[in-house]
Amino acid sequence: MDEEKKSKYLKLTLGILVFIFVIAIIGVAWYKFIKPATFFVPDLGQQENIKQSVVAGNKLIVEDTKKQTTLMFVGDIMLSRAVEDKMKKLNNWNWPFEKIAAYLASADLTFGNLEGPISSQGRNIGSIYSFRADPRAIGGLKYAGFDIVSVANNHIGDWTKIAMDDTFAILKEGGIDIAGGGLNKQEAHTAVIKEINGVKLGFLAYTALGAKYTEATASSSGIAWVKKEIMAQDIAEAKKISDFIIVSLHFGDEYKQKSNDFQKDIARSAINAGVNLVIGHHPHVVEETEQYNGGFIAYSLGNFIFDQSFSKETMAGILLKVILEGKDVKSIEPVKITISKQFQASLGQ
Repeated sequence: MDEEKKSKYLKLTLGILVFIFVIAIIGVAWYKFIKPATFFVPDLGQQENIKQSVVAGNKLIVEDTKKQTTLMFVGDIMLSRAVEDKMKKLNNWNWPFEKIAAYLASADLTFGNLEGPISSQGRNIGSIYSFRADPRAIGGLKYAGFDIVSVANNHIGDWTKIAMDDTFAILKEGGIDIAGGGLNKQEAHTAVIKEINGVKLGFLAYTALGAKYTEATASSSGIAWVKKEIMAQDIAEAKKISDFIIVSLHFGDEYKQKSNDFQKDIARSAINAGVNLVIGHHPHVVEETEQYNGGFIAYSLGNFIFDQSFSKETMAGILLKVILEGKDVKSIEPVKITISKQFQASLGQ
């Protein structure tokens, strides 16, 4: 190789080495100073609250990723009598819920007490206060976003067991779960489980009022009647498969704004057995709430959809808004509800 070719070869080699060196420097600089923060899950041992750490420059930012779950509970829903007449006249089965449906839609789960059957079957065997709603009323419940309703109350049997059983079928076919009722005692006393954001919610419902023939037996459909010992057994079973337990109780004195001794005894026994939240129905007016032994009791949420326009108290209620952070209660807020003379529920003043 002559001197001229040798010189060109050395220059080319040196140029390649310089180029590689520059690329290496740029790569190191990008990795240290420009590359976006990377996410990783640190080893937190047995902690339940999983967190994520973010490396940003020289800072370590720890963010809590425990998700929030919003639950809404409302009072008595009666879709018969004057309420039904209004819906039929307008040919609008969403009518009672139109002013509040958007608010309910913000919840991850909505629960209420269905006061009476939804069916075209059966015959009236109750009193002048018997309820039976048109099957088309299921459309309004779905429109309002109800996920679960309690059927354990004193009006579910107003139009015989045929209408009661038909109601169970209509609700299930409509995608709405029922608590406190079923084809037999085991089904009526087994918690409905809904898993949201990784949290398993268990729902049980019982009545202390109504026609005894509606009580579910080992071989007959019906609803769950409240007996403390049996309720405690149901709760113990629910605790095996759920993280947070809610019990709906149909009890108390109509139009009384204060709970009675029986209500306190039953509700507190549910909390003592491991329930996190007790929701009360039946008095048709709002009663007090209380914190007890780590749980929360709302003795009566009052009415949500009803035609009892003879008093201001019966045309109102509260919606209980419960926010969970993971498995724990972050907040419980009573939201006032008013029912218009046209039988529409809305957020109250």
